[in-house]
Amino acid sequence: MRTTVGIIGAGPAGLLLARLLHNAGIDSVVLESRDRAYVERRQRAGILEQGTVDVLREAGAGERMDREGLRHDGIELRFARRRHRVDFPALTGGRSVMVYAQTEVCKDLIALQLKEGGPLLFEAEALAVEDAGTDRPRVRFRHQGAADVLECDYVVGCDGYWGIARAAVLDGRTFERTYPFGWLGILADVAPSHDELVYARHERGFALLSMRSPSVSRLYLQVPADTDADSWSDEEIWDELERRFETDDDWSLRRGPITQKSVTPMRSYVHEPMRHGRLFLAGDAAHIVPPTGAKGLNLAVGDVVTFARALAHRTATGSDALLDAYSATCLRRVWQAERFSYDMTTLLHAAPGATPFEDRLQLARLDRIASSRAAETDLAEAYTGFPIG
Repeated sequence: MRTTVGIIGAGPAGLLLARLLHNAGIDSVVLESRDRAYVERRQRAGILEQGTVDVLREAGAGERMDREGLRHDGIELRFARRRHRVDFPALTGGRSVMVYAQTEVCKDLIALQLKEGGPLLFEAEALAVEDAGTDRPRVRFRHQGAADVLECDYVVGCDGYWGIARAAVLDGRTFERTYPFGWLGILADVAPSHDELVYARHERGFALLSMRSPSVSRLYLQVPADTDADSWSDEEIWDELERRFETDDDWSLRRGPITQKSVTPMRSYVHEPMRHGRLFLAGDAAHIVPPTGAKGLNLAVGDVVTFARALAHRTATGSDALLDAYSATCLRRVWQAERFSYDMTTLLHAAPGATPFEDRLQLARLDRIASSRAAETDLAEAYTGFPIG
């Protein structure tokens, strides 16, 4: 089998890249180790930056998102029993975010790929990337029990931190930080208790109120990193959420049946460079952020947009300049997102062993955001998204 671009991984990054290449008249093949049902139900991110929303619309994948997604024009910060709303459009010249689950993005892109795009092979396990340093890289894979080879001009690894693409990049440096806490996350069949996301700093730990739809809530609690989700009863979870979201007004938390719970670890990770020869890394294969800043999916979108533009430029001009700049271009955005995610994490979480001095500094930082338009604007600009490319 031969194609111009071999894409490993059919998450949102790989699927969107295939769509962008199709629209540019460039052929590709997508290899995905899991089956379609798994990809379409894999729960991950749910906040789309303004730039991601714009890219999906331009790619022809925004119709259902615009119909069913929830546009959010701000977030609420809670601390010391106070509430402060950050108004995104007023601070950013009209930008906002969209609540639309990664599962739904994948469903939309899979449907488009199967209808209009090139081959999308489910249950096709990539085994190795070979000859990445030449102009004829190839991917060895197994599909339907048979070994096969995908010969390419380029390979893009969108297969995550544990995938084979990252392991095939033999040079470079890694930068990482592991946090001593995680998020106990739940899905609940109950209408959200607020119409926008609520980020709460509490002395007992961080909490986040989010949603997946007008009838399904997504909520998180900061817990120790080694927590077993099943060690928390449903009642204990709701009681703790209620404590951490407490305010001095009459706001109340709606409770409902919990349908799913799990613990998400918190890590920061960057691999430099994001390229080895004709193998390019995108998304979690190259970088991971703690979920506090809602940047993971959006960074992956930025990566594949940058690659698609660079390859289209080469096709049109014969110049490799943009492809050669791929890693540096992406990393500028990646490090700004890493900074923002780290800032939000350290701003809102209760660090084990934190001193009273450090606790008061957190409150001072939050008070600064609530009282300074400049500080508030910096948060709003970062949250709604850094420029792509």
